[in-house]
Amino acid sequence: MSRWSQLGLQEGTSVLGVEVHGLYDYSMFIIVLVFSFVAYLMLKSLCHKVTGRVYVDSQWLEVLWTVMPFWLLLALGLPSIKLLYLMDEINLPEATVKVVGHQWYWSYEYSDVRGSSYSYDSYLIPDSAMEEGYRLLEVDNRCVVPTLLTIRGLVTSDDVIHSWAIPSSAIKVDGVPGRINQVSLCFINSGVFYGQCSELCGVNHSFMPICVESVSVEVYSSWIVDNHNNVLKEMGGRPESWTWWGLLVAVVSGIGKGLYWLGSMYGMFLYYLFYYSFYVPGK
Repeated sequence: MSRWSQLGLQEGTSVLGVEVHGLYDYSMFIIVLVFSFVAYLMLKSLCHKVTGRVYVDSQWLEVLWTVMPFWLLLALGLPSIKLLYLMDEINLPEATVKVVGHQWYWSYEYSDVRGSSYSYDSYLIPDSAMEEGYRLLEVDNRCVVPTLLTIRGLVTSDDVIHSWAIPSSAIKVDGVPGRINQVSLCFINSGVFYGQCSELCGVNHSFMPICVESVSVEVYSSWIVDNHNNVLKEMGGRPESWTWWGLLVAVVSGIGKGLYWLGSMYGMFLYYLFYYSFYVPGK
């Protein structure tokens, strides 16, 4: 969270937040150098009024003030483009959480490999019912995610445009009705992280906070299993063991990927064999 007299961005709590914080520090360093250099030249020209009289024509000076801005823009642009590309890359997420914005609360839905889902609503805790925490930031049901695991977040809206934002994690995703936007969630520390809707969505826009709790993988797995068993009980089913089912799914998935890879290699071999043995000589 932001503190009084804080300079700069909040401390990064996710992989994306750390990368954005590093880019911010790098950019500010270059900007301060450029500002100091320009200020020095301005002060020097003001203190020495006759300095410019000797510079009637200078080729090297024109080349210098043309090449230097180019390299400065390149030094600022390349890291920005790289980070912008990495922000859209979500490689092999371990789980998926769907975030749906409403007027004026959030809904979270978790899906697992068995096809079942668990969803709940997250409302602001009013001042009269709040026992501890931060005013206008605490919710009755937090969004729970594991630490050091990549989670894919799917953000959408049920009515108007919302924006799911967590400043300390450098996350801001618009929830647009009829459209699903995705974001990578990978928190590096356990804790509770706060945010708010960052899109004006109505009269109670300031009363739909975001509260994400990052826990260890063991706690997250236990939480998911308990919720899955509760869903099974409500549907009249029998609770299952997560360990053996997860192991079976992992083994079957691994075998399927291996067979797919072998089939692809075999098909490519037959293709090139036919192409260079029959088609090319006949052509």
